Amino acid sequence: MSQTNQNETPILEVQNLKKYFNVSAGTLHAVDDVSFKIYKGKTLGVVGESGCGKSTLGRTVLHLLESTSGKIFFEGKDITKVNRHELTQVRRDMQFIFQDPFSSLNPRKTVGEAIADPLMLLKGEKGSQLFEDVIRMMDTVGLARRLYNTYPHELDGGRRQRIGIARAISVNPKFIVCDEPVSALDVSIQAQVLNLMLDLQEANDLTYIFITHDMSVVKYISDDICVMYLGQVVEKCPSDELFANPLHPYTQALLSAIPLLDIDQEVKHEILQGELTSPINPKPGCRFASRCKYATAKCKEPQEFREVSDGHFVACCGVTGQ
Repeated sequence: MSQTNQNETPILEVQNLKKYFNVSAGTLHAVDDVSFKIYKGKTLGVVGESGCGKSTLGRTVLHLLESTSGKIFFEGKDITKVNRHELTQVRRDMQFIFQDPFSSLNPRKTVGEAIADPLMLLKGEKGSQLFEDVIRMMDTVGLARRLYNTYPHELDGGRRQRIGIARAISVNPKFIVCDEPVSALDVSIQAQVLNLMLDLQEANDLTYIFITHDMSVVKYISDDICVMYLGQVVEKCPSDELFANPLHPYTQALLSAIPLLDIDQEVKHEILQGELTSPINPKPGCRFASRCKYATAKCKEPQEFREVSDGHFVACCGVTGQ
């Protein structure tokens, strides 16, 4: 992948983004003070355990959920608070691929009708032009034309996800949030869908946020990786750097859980101990401290998310600069 010119304007910049939910027990800090930049044609992987807030982050960036505070800039323009007309344009440039390709499709609509929806709603297409573009999208994502009048329940998971990808790219977006798009698929189908997404990215200069809990998948597809823990980004750096030199104890624990192909290689899985901190009304300080074997009294203080080496950011008082 090409090198990013850090002097160029990022296609997406998120500043101190927060998304809180009021629940019976208090305030749930689903996304808490998250900041990052993504440059055109690149993929930012967002990884973490279930419930860490990564899907909420993706939905908030795309205005599927309204942010509590913070700013979102797309191509240099603040889109944090947009009116209905402006949101329509945002929807054309920023699309979403859902995790479950079955529940995200209308079971009463055929493949052709499902792909036609965004073309009609966002581009106003109809008639022969609409039909031709639907067929073109099916060809692009590898769906046989004979499936045009097929319903989602008649297809396997891989084909259903290809419908979701076709819907997302049909309006020629610049940026796509991919919310665990291969987690519901068999491993062999995962590879096909991932390679399809990489081919589409190269052909159309697409920018992705790729959300997953699978470290092997995020390594394969990402240029940079954010590691999230209970609503906060605890580490961010280029993909190769993260796997070669993980600095945050939580990142190290995630990497230790990756299965190894070499059966003779010594496996050192790290089992996390301690009680999981609640994201409801969390106290100041590191939210991983209760499960961290390196925790000290300083971990109870707010942790600065800082750059400790070139492009490598971490929120841990136990990590020194390099």
